[in-house]
Amino acid sequence: MGNILFLYFQWHFIDGPRAIWKGWKDCLRFNLDYWSVPLLLKTLFSHWRRYRSSYGRGFDPGRWFNAFIFNAMSRMLGALARSILIFVGLITEFFVFCAGVAVFLIWILLPFLVIFGIYYGFRILF
Repeated sequence: MGNILFLYFQWHFIDGPRAIWKGWKDCLRFNLDYWSVPLLLKTLFSHWRRYRSSYGRGFDPGRWFNAFIFNAMSRMLGALARSILIFVGLITEFFVFCAGVAVFLIWILLPFLVIFGIYYGFRILF
């Protein structure tokens, strides 16, 4: 009987939290990869969908100004879209983190909640 109780406590307080930690870490890593946050940070000011205008050969001020404005707008649009995706990814990461904390705390407190529930149930009954 003592061996089964020892195995239960080892599973619940050592093996279980280790598995929860591993799964939680995998979910956090998956979320960052899903939203491509590191890649979006690296390419934050890249052109939007690689749309860019060539300056052409020679120096034509009108063509140069047109290409400069188009390229600047393409970069700003790319930065705006990437910033929104980074923000959404980080918000999702925050919620995944909070859910992991909740699952971890509930797992640790579960045996005490069961004991309290049984005690409280008998107290109400009698």
